[in-house]
Amino acid sequence: MTKREQQILELIKQDPMIAQHTLAEMLDLSRSAVAGHIMNLTKKGFIEGKGYVIAPERFSAVIGGANMDLCGRSSSDLVMGDSNPGVLTSGAGGVARNIADNLSRLGSKVQFIGAIGDDLWGEQLLDACRNAGVGVDHCLTVAGKATSTYLSIHDQSGELQLALNDMALIDDLNVEQLSKRAAVFNRSSVIVVDANLSEAALDYLFHAHADKAIFVDPVSSVKAGKIKPYLGYVHTLKPNLSEAELLADCKIEHPDQLPEVANKLHAMGVKRLLISLGKEGAYSSVGGQGEIIPASKTRVNNITGAGDALMAGLAHGYLQNWDWQHSVEFALGAARLALQSSSTINSIMSEKAVSRLIEESTC
Repeated sequence: MTKREQQILELIKQDPMIAQHTLAEMLDLSRSAVAGHIMNLTKKGFIEGKGYVIAPERFSAVIGGANMDLCGRSSSDLVMGDSNPGVLTSGAGGVARNIADNLSRLGSKVQFIGAIGDDLWGEQLLDACRNAGVGVDHCLTVAGKATSTYLSIHDQSGELQLALNDMALIDDLNVEQLSKRAAVFNRSSVIVVDANLSEAALDYLFHAHADKAIFVDPVSSVKAGKIKPYLGYVHTLKPNLSEAELLADCKIEHPDQLPEVANKLHAMGVKRLLISLGKEGAYSSVGGQGEIIPASKTRVNNITGAGDALMAGLAHGYLQNWDWQHSVEFALGAARLALQSSSTINSIMSEKAVSRLIEESTC
């Protein structure tokens, strides 16, 4: 939405019956210019029907993992079984929480639902969400339990070498707790789910809210199997290569096999698919039409948050009513911006920053 469109929409919200000539006078525009802006707002879904009926605010409900990230990066080649010099950092993490954080920074409205311990790290997680503009009113705080943690070890190039996670707390975000938050899901325009959730929780979300566009991040090849029974409910799926192999029941030994894998997943019900290929780029597929998108050159400081930014970009595109191709291009740009940060979340993440990066890479 442009700045001028935002001004017009705010005035219409204050007075839904306001005349176009009045808007023109207030904003020092011609009536035809106002009419053009209103037509654009209607096309984008912000205004519905005649009489300036304001469309309900579109937002995403993001459900899944939230944890403190403890990250170590070696200063030189890693030596296993020994102490290695390096840099240690900590910060808010978790796949779904990171997606929500990025999504809010991109400019979308977000409600995050996760399980938090009643400890200092839990407060830090909630504060990090609030500082990024993420709604956390519906998070579950579990009394007497510690907040989930994720420990990762990276080599000097930033590549992940080993990780440990303590994520048992998320099992407290069960069917009973999710059903209490059904109103949030019902009002949302898109639901983003990660496979850290229990099988029972996933079963509830896919069946009780099957009418929603559900975006799924499989998280890992270990956890991806939990979503396999529900592929028929998935609107948008973002697996990496190993997760795609597991879900499609086949080994990918050559890029020429990607269309076959995509078709298998589409046949199971997945509407839109973006397979992350790491340094090789991504494979995009919708409606039986797929293509490999080569990776653009970029500075890599930390790969941990790239996949989360990628999913956030796809969800943001959906909320903005962009077509799939535009959403994919934008999402890949968001992932590149995430790669450039030494932290899991790039503090400069925004729609403008991503668009600028895309423009620079095409020059």
